[in-house]
Amino acid sequence: MKKLVCLAVLLALVSPGLAQKANEGSPLEARVDTERAFARTSEEKGTREAFMAFIADDGILFRPTAVKAKQWMTEHPLPPSEKRDLLSWQPMFADVSRAGDLGYTTGPWHYKNDIHDARPIAFGNFLTVWKKQADGSWKFAIDLGTSNPQPDLPTTQWRLPQNYRRISPDHLINVTSEASTLFARDREFSSASQTRGAQRAFLMYASPGVRLFRNGKFPFVGKKAASAFLSSVAGVWTWLPAFGDVSMSGDLGYTYGTYRVVGPDSSAKTTETGNYFRIWKKLGNTWKVVADVADPVPETRKN
Repeated sequence: MKKLVCLAVLLALVSPGLAQKANEGSPLEARVDTERAFARTSEEKGTREAFMAFIADDGILFRPTAVKAKQWMTEHPLPPSEKRDLLSWQPMFADVSRAGDLGYTTGPWHYKNDIHDARPIAFGNFLTVWKKQADGSWKFAIDLGTSNPQPDLPTTQWRLPQNYRRISPDHLINVTSEASTLFARDREFSSASQTRGAQRAFLMYASPGVRLFRNGKFPFVGKKAASAFLSSVAGVWTWLPAFGDVSMSGDLGYTYGTYRVVGPDSSAKTTETGNYFRIWKKLGNTWKVVADVADPVPETRKN
């Protein structure tokens, strides 16, 4: 979900009337319009109502490991409170598949303990995958984010790129088969990370404009920035994918799972574990990482 510091966001049932209608513009604009409607619902109706209205029936959140969100939220209702917290966010970057059935958005969030508070107490960035449903609406399939310090500059509003041109797919693919290929690609990433190191593996598998999200840091945009950060990260990182999905045009997909970091010394002691979530895009005929987020799970949150 949109990352909350020391907070578990629990959602309640909401009227179907809050769900968004299909957008008649381009798939990319529809994708961003839905994200904005999601954020607007959070401010007007509450975070719980917003998530329940916009998450897919099989959508994933992390509590702290991956769970089917709607079921988990129904089983964990919020206690009554005189305050209403406020989670606000907006998209800064977005992309959508050629088939117009799968897309993602990312941007900053901030959080207030109460809607009447003058200042937010937490900040971060989110990464969300959206999937078009049978009725034409967009629902999000998975959401995870990171925290970071308070930004110094105001957020840049997303605008449709001037050179944007929708490219229709030449054909539709076998989604199950391509998802298996992407899943294997993610496993290759893990093997490369274990044998060559996280930095070298990342350079091999990342796209030029990749976005790297890590807690306590602002997003690193581009291979150079991401690589510079990873060069300072100690230990051996390995990744265990749990699920992957791709668009019908076979050009955009995502994977998620768990990761483990083993110390660089001979003791091979695990120093960190957590969840990860990756977005992949096919460049030429090769799957490349366009966004990567890792969220450590402290021992106190695992039980």
